[in-house]
Amino acid sequence: MTTTDGQTRSGRRGPSRTLVLPQTLTVKHLSELVDQSPVDVIKQLMRNGIMVSMNQVIDHEVASLVTAAYGIRTRVAEQVAETGALNSSTAGATGNAEEQNGLEARPPVVTILGHVDHGKTSLLDSIRNAHVADREIGGITQHIGAYQVDYEGQKITFLDTPGHEAFTSIRSRGARVTDIAILVVAADDGIMPQTEEAIDHARAAEVPIVVAINKMDLPGADPERVKRQLSQHNLLVEDWGGDIISVPVSARTGEGINELLENLLIVAEISELKANPHRPASGVVIEAKLDRKRGPMATVLVQSGTLSVGDHVVAGTSWGRVKAITNDRGSTIKEVVPGAPAELLGFGALPEAGDVMTVMPNEKTARALAQERERAKASQQSQGRALTLEEVVKQIDAGDIKELNLVLKADVQGSVEAVRQSLERLTEAEARVRILHAGSGNVTESDILLASASDAIIVGFSVGNAIGVERVAERMGVEIRHYGIIYQMIDDIRLALHGMLEPAYTDVIIGQAEVREIFASRRSVKIAGCRVVDGRIPRGASIRVLREGEVLEETNIASLRHFRDEANEVTNGMDCGILLEDYYDFEIGDILQAHRQERSQR
Repeated sequence: MTTTDGQTRSGRRGPSRTLVLPQTLTVKHLSELVDQSPVDVIKQLMRNGIMVSMNQVIDHEVASLVTAAYGIRTRVAEQVAETGALNSSTAGATGNAEEQNGLEARPPVVTILGHVDHGKTSLLDSIRNAHVADREIGGITQHIGAYQVDYEGQKITFLDTPGHEAFTSIRSRGARVTDIAILVVAADDGIMPQTEEAIDHARAAEVPIVVAINKMDLPGADPERVKRQLSQHNLLVEDWGGDIISVPVSARTGEGINELLENLLIVAEISELKANPHRPASGVVIEAKLDRKRGPMATVLVQSGTLSVGDHVVAGTSWGRVKAITNDRGSTIKEVVPGAPAELLGFGALPEAGDVMTVMPNEKTARALAQERERAKASQQSQGRALTLEEVVKQIDAGDIKELNLVLKADVQGSVEAVRQSLERLTEAEARVRILHAGSGNVTESDILLASASDAIIVGFSVGNAIGVERVAERMGVEIRHYGIIYQMIDDIRLALHGMLEPAYTDVIIGQAEVREIFASRRSVKIAGCRVVDGRIPRGASIRVLREGEVLEETNIASLRHFRDEANEVTNGMDCGILLEDYYDFEIGDILQAHRQERSQR
């Protein structure tokens, strides 16, 4: 549904165009509304850290990211439950210019990833204990999954996730939450398999990585070995001439904590993190739990706008009115600004981690949007979300995305390296394989989450699936391809890459005509009297004007006549009159060469 201010209802975009978005719509529907291909829309969402497929349902907040990129203002269509009529409403989406004018700096959001016993939780505890903003409350009184600390007068928000699976699980639902990832590596232990997975998950999310080399207080600490191992995973630290920040720390003694926080603020400053606090709030649900006394409680991270008590909110298929807000230190507050976490009381049902939370203008709108999403979710589940190799290639072939994302699993580490090298050798200038993660062992739920979040295909070589993985893959719409022969895998991927390449074109000469006479017409227009000396000259053909072998002009035939009659084409040996578009500087002996571009097989 599109309206224009002072323009006709044409498909032409201009600065005054306003797009009226429904509360939810598919990516394909959005691409039709903005007159772009689905792949271009998917690319815009990927630039905002949101991974979706063409048939996936998104809400108006996510859709407005795409419209803003094309300079289109948006309004939200409010669906009234009683009548089903669509009334325009300005809630939930603002014009791009208004959004830009109100931007202010916001705190960075940091996630800590790493191996299970390398000190992630200890490091976060050390940071919190040293830099909790309000000490009078007596420290942390409750666990809400996200914490905010003060350092040198600036705030930093930390997400306390169990690991990279939870980190990617949120991302798989279309929400970009993290601005910076801290990779924790124990100085005495080095990089472990879970560390490698964490690196791959952070890279897939395309967020800056800061390495914290922990446990520097232990006798066996060897930070240089850690740096060497990092370089083997293409993470070259600044000490070695790279661009990855590494900080030696000790969560137990507090060594290096201040330096780590200082570097986080530097990375945040480079990233220029900003948000508009002067608009209805939007954010992401970090976690949710059912409290036996108070009911559904949701931890949210506000990303834009200001959330206040009394606001009507929707997150996924859950909705409600904010009755109370509690910050990370257990204090009751009235509002939450961008970049800050808080726990909300007021949802009627439990939302899911990764759901986008949006403030709505009233209860009626909130309820209608939640119900509409429920219907869309049921429809999507019944149809399934096909993310097969053929579907991915089809989407990529429609645009200019030249990466095929893969998650690779093989039976042993030796096979992993052999298969990985074979696949990466398929890379060409125009298209390439991007292996998000490669590891040994069966396909696990963690692999499914990473593939879902990154629109990747899982390829397994001589491995099976962990228990229950098929069900998870089917639910999340991820394709798993198993191979026992490496050549079959390589052939399939090569064909997929072949489908991604830009089509190659060959120039085919149709015919040539020699200028024998020149006839002057009205207004200095000249007509070339020609004889076809080779092939044929069709009307409307593309023409090169050649003089002594040099190309003077590329144009098209405006008129082709045989004697006084218009002709569709003239063939070898025939005389004709040719009028070209915007070119009249003929000379006797010029060659007019008709040609066309034909798509050729690579």
